[in-house]
Amino acid sequence: MRSFEDEIARHLQAMAESGELSRIDGYGKPIPDDAGWNATPEALRMPFKILKNAGIAPPEVEMFHERAKLAAAIRDCSDVATRKTLQKQLSELEQKIALRLEALRIHGSL
Repeated sequence: MRSFEDEIARHLQAMAESGELSRIDGYGKPIPDDAGWNATPEALRMPFKILKNAGIAPPEVEMFHERAKLAAAIRDCSDVATRKTLQKQLSELEQKIALRLEALRIHGSL
């Protein structure tokens, strides 16, 4: 019975022989450095790389975007009651972000 690695090697060999592999962008070139790779906890590097290649941002990035939207809404808000509600939402989101980032820093995972 073949191992998973053997099966991958077999597929790569077949692709190389057919010329399909050489048509891939970056074939035969070193993989470019990815900003933040070394700063990312090792356990999260591959999952984050997969998300990035799929065009999907990690949940923490989405939270930062939401934080920016809330901060802009607070700046533009003239109604006191609405501003207070938005500030509460921003405070809760900032706490959630802080807890997630702390968990990533300490454990390398959530």
